[in-house]
Amino acid sequence: MEALLRWAAELGVSDSPSAPSPSSCLGRSLLIADFPDAGGRGLAAARDLRRGELVLRAPRAALLTSDRVMDDDHRIASSVASHLPRLSSVQTLIICLLSEVGKGKSSNWYLYLSQLPSYYTILATFNDFETEALQVDEAIWVAQKALRGIRSDWEEATPLMKGLGFKPKLLMFKSWIWAFATVSSRTLHIAWDDAGCLCPIGDLFNYAAPNDDNSSTDEDRDDMMHQETNKMLDQTDFDSSEKLTDGGYEDVNEYRLYARKRYRKGEQVLLAYGTYTNLELLEHYGFLLGENPNEKIYIPLDLDLCMIGSWPRDSLYILPNGHPSFALLCALRLWTTPRNRRKALSHQIYSGSLLSVENELEILKWLVKKCKETLQQLPTTIEFDDNLLVLLCKLQNRTSCITEMNRSIFEQEFAPFFRFHGFKLDCSIHSKLPVRLLRSLERWGLAVQWRCNYKRTLTKCIVHCKSLVHELSLQQNQQ
Repeated sequence: MEALLRWAAELGVSDSPSAPSPSSCLGRSLLIADFPDAGGRGLAAARDLRRGELVLRAPRAALLTSDRVMDDDHRIASSVASHLPRLSSVQTLIICLLSEVGKGKSSNWYLYLSQLPSYYTILATFNDFETEALQVDEAIWVAQKALRGIRSDWEEATPLMKGLGFKPKLLMFKSWIWAFATVSSRTLHIAWDDAGCLCPIGDLFNYAAPNDDNSSTDEDRDDMMHQETNKMLDQTDFDSSEKLTDGGYEDVNEYRLYARKRYRKGEQVLLAYGTYTNLELLEHYGFLLGENPNEKIYIPLDLDLCMIGSWPRDSLYILPNGHPSFALLCALRLWTTPRNRRKALSHQIYSGSLLSVENELEILKWLVKKCKETLQQLPTTIEFDDNLLVLLCKLQNRTSCITEMNRSIFEQEFAPFFRFHGFKLDCSIHSKLPVRLLRSLERWGLAVQWRCNYKRTLTKCIVHCKSLVHELSLQQNQQ
């Protein structure tokens, strides 16, 4: 890692507005640190940071982009040009990335590439067992669709890579998925290439869900206190209220990243990559959040309900707190209204107004019934999943023997898992599970976490709706 930090500093990457230290690009604002319960390896504040403060900058020369690789290798540029416009920008960047990997130590990016993860946990890497563990049809479909799309892109790009003389290992679908996952989970947005760019050091930031309430009076007051500190550090003053985004490629020809809130020394510095549900985080980045304010839970809806009104299907969901979305609530109010009265009441419904106690009771009871039916159709309960997660965690940490587990959990979940992998269980070697099984356990755990969150949200919706039914019934009886 020290060699990577020196190499990045030579390219001009720095966590300081001034010239970087020749020995390391970090140390003034950021430090590499490990956060076992919050994303693993990440970046910590080397000192107190204020909201909107510049924490990392990377010049264009330090960004691994398709155009940079093709400028250095005209063979790739010529081959890609001959396949345009069939190749997407993502396919092009993947080809460029694999080309650099194939060069080994002769690649200008070797120190960076050698630090990339050897495997990822995005949905497309899930095998059939792990995909089925999601349990919910929508999630299974998303995983299968993602894999089909990636395979199609690989098949389309393979003739080009063969023509460039890629090594057999790099022509394998496994290598393509690895490169796709690298691009999907680590690139930063740039205006001139939809595929984005790989930014050494800049891709070490872990994720924080976007939150509109990322400023406070206290932080604004502290900005005044930091003015004198900045002068002592020879740092340019700026109005932090103007830096409301995490960063981007700016007119100064470098990528700049800013602190999205105030950080204390030693605290993990996070970036918001965008607004994602947990399923989208799994699909694109290979992780999920225990508490995700942007989560959306979809339940099976009748076609006529989805088609009613002007609300898009993806706006009909349940919020993390169990409340139905505004669009879902309005759609249900319209759906339960007699057809001959819908036109007359539509303006009231679209404004979000309650039509009547009777109508509201009907849709709340319908939601309770639908959520219960959805939960009953899933093969396991929340309690079962919670126990399974504990066991999966112990297995990954090698602190539990499989044959000592609850028999029902073993027979229902672990026996099929080992059969799927063709692994003969022997408790005497439980602490020496093959790496491929440990990685599969990790992905399986992510699937169980996702379905657990899904079920919890449906349970919250049931509790919420029942509470409202009780309140409305009391009001109705008092009238």
